[in-house]
This record gives sequence, C-alpha cells and structure tokens, in this order.
Amino acid sequence: MATFIARMMGSGAKTRSEGGSPATPLGPTRPIGQWAFAGVAVTSFGLLALTGLYAPSIAGGASSSAGLVMVLAAVAFGFALAIWFGYSRHVSSSGGLYSFTEAAAGRRVALVQASLWTLSYLLYLVYTTAQIVYDTLPAVLPGEVRYQTPLEVVIPVVLAGVMIAGRAVTLAVMGLLAAGQLVLAATLSGLTLANVSTPVSTFGTSAPAGSLAIVSSQTAVLYICGSLPFFLGGELGGDLRQAGHRMRGGVLAAYVAVVAIVIAAVAPLAAFPSLMHTEIPGMAVAQAFSGRGLAVAVGVGVAASLAGSILVEYLALSRLAVTVTSWSLRRVLVGLGVVLVAVSPVLLINPDEIYDHLITPSLVALWLSQLITFAVYPRFVAKRGGRVLPAGVLAAGASALAIYGVVLTIQTSSIS
Repeated sequence: MATFIARMMGSGAKTRSEGGSPATPLGPTRPIGQWAFAGVAVTSFGLLALTGLYAPSIAGGASSSAGLVMVLAAVAFGFALAIWFGYSRHVSSSGGLYSFTEAAAGRRVALVQASLWTLSYLLYLVYTTAQIVYDTLPAVLPGEVRYQTPLEVVIPVVLAGVMIAGRAVTLAVMGLLAAGQLVLAATLSGLTLANVSTPVSTFGTSAPAGSLAIVSSQTAVLYICGSLPFFLGGELGGDLRQAGHRMRGGVLAAYVAVVAIVIAAVAPLAAFPSLMHTEIPGMAVAQAFSGRGLAVAVGVGVAASLAGSILVEYLALSRLAVTVTSWSLRRVLVGLGVVLVAVSPVLLINPDEIYDHLITPSLVALWLSQLITFAVYPRFVAKRGGRVLPAGVLAAGASALAIYGVVLTIQTSSIS
C-alpha cells in the first residue's frame, strides 16, 4: 500500500475535462458500448444482493413501513448521485472519484481520497470471498460446507482470470451477471406482488419515526457502490459532453431499475414481516410462493451478485491505478490478481475472525473517501461559476450520509 501511494505521489493523472485532452491513460481502446456500460452499472449496485438479502433484512427494523423506507432511502441517496452527476458534467476520467476530487481541491487532497478509497476496496477484494463461501452459500446449499476450502481458493482465481483475460471478457461476464440478476430479481418482485396484497400502510408512517429514520439511512448506504461505473469515464468514447451523457444515463437507468425492483420486492413483505428475518429473505419468499428450485436459484444468484461486485471493484481499482501511476493496465491487472489469489489461502486460517477484522477499516475508509469527494463539491462548483448554495445543500446531504456510514460501521463493530 505504501509503495502504491508513493508511486501516486510521483506521477500525474490524465483526465478528460473542460479544456483538457480526451486521451485516456489506458492507451487506444474501443469505446465501451451503452449496453455493456449498463451491465457494469447494474452489477455495481449488486441488484440481487440488495433485493434478496440486504434491503429486506434491514427493512425488518421498520417492517410495517417497508415501502416508505425503500422510497426514503432512494431519495436520501439521491444527494450522492446528484454530486457524482455534477462532477461528471465537467470531468470524465478513468480516475473516477479521484479525478472529481482533484478537479475540486487539487492533487494532494485527491491523493488522500484515493488512498482511503484504495485501502477500502483492496480489503473488500480480500474479505468478500469469505462472505460468499462461509456466510451466503451455506444458507443456500448446506452441502457446500464440504467444499469451502477449495472454493475459497478457486473463486479468487476465476475472478482474477476473468479480469486478466481482457476488458471484452470482463464486460461480457458482467453483462451476463447483470442480466441474470435482473431476471431473478424481477421474478422475485413479481412473485411477491402476485401473492401478497400490498397494504397501503406500507408506504405510510405506521412505524415509529426513529425506526423510519434509522432504517431508511441504513438502506440508503447500500447504494454507495454506484460510484464504481464512473471509473470507466475514460473509456466511453466521444467528447466530454457525449461521454458524460452516456455515463449519467447508464448509471441513472441502472439506479432507477434497481430501486423500482427493490421497492416492488420489499414493500409487500410488510404483510409477512417474519420473512424479513430469515438468513436470506429472497430465498424464503421464493420458497414460500414458488418452491425449492427458485429459492436455490435466488440464493446462488445472491452469491453471484456479491462476486460480481468484486469484479466491478477490481475493474475500478485497475483504472484508478493506471490513472495515477505510470504502470501499464496489464501490470496492474496481474498485480491485483496476484494479491487476490495469494491472500485467499490466508483466510482459511480463521475466515470469520479475519472477516470481522477487515470489514470495519474497509468500510470506514470507504465512507471517509466518499466524504472528501462530497465535501469539496461546492468548491468545484464555485470554480466554474456555478450556484454554490444548491451545491452546498447537496454536499451537506451527501456528507451526512457518509458520516452516518462511518458512525454505523463503528457502532456495528462495537456491538459485534
């Protein structure tokens, strides 16, 4: 990590911005198609993990107002989304949030932001496989316990192989993962709507105000990986306006689709709150209204959704590294792959304890990195002669979400 930061301090970033060059530090590459980019965006949000696992589990804390919770969460996250969109109107780069921050506050602040962000996602690459193998899959396939050791090694090897195979392969795999998640999540939502008469009160304030605020905030932070597609800004082709338009359109379309499916899947569960408190609520819903076959498909899909998030983060990390260093993309991809594969056997020593030790610093670093990008946004707007007051409101809202993310992480860590 120290070497990585040192190299960042020694080389400048290449970015496409107003008055800047449209060149990408990745070298000559074909522009990413709109559908391929949409696949990355859907995968970054972790649609099926949100729909089948996280959102309904959290909504159980205010189950009588599950629909309202999902709506409030989507609105609250809109502050962060609006800031990323605001930056992307003027900056389109493989540096993603680093380039946004650099344009607002200069390179030194941006390097702090990038260092925290990199630390967060390097740790994420390490511990998410353990989550898949030791937490998610045993709840889906109890017999999987016999294969946990080889899976802990094989999954990172496969994911690294996909990335090293090249961008076309990576985008194709992400496209398949996105399509599969859309089908399963939409099926789950449709199944719930078809079998449960959604009470109107689920969109009302029947739950206590405190629970509504807490659960809505906890749900809103689940969307934070929606920033990852912005690291492909240097590969969308066209001029700044065209690239920014495609980027915002793809992320917005993915976000709207994800939010709609999540609301449709979770809101009706106000009538069956017990389903929200199962290990994988999406599986419980599928089992109750369809049968074992769909339940297993949903459970495996949730695990695949988590694996897909590793791929998107791997992709974003590689773009950031190339942007702020002199390293080639191939070298970065191989280096990240070596880290991912080499560390996986270490987790076998004590996966639960290692996971618990890594997740807290990872999430704290993530939220602090986002906080920096949010907090300097008014300065970015002021530099361009824009309206600072609306920018300040957006920054305040998004920063509050990031601060809540830090507090929630620390509180959860202290409880566990």
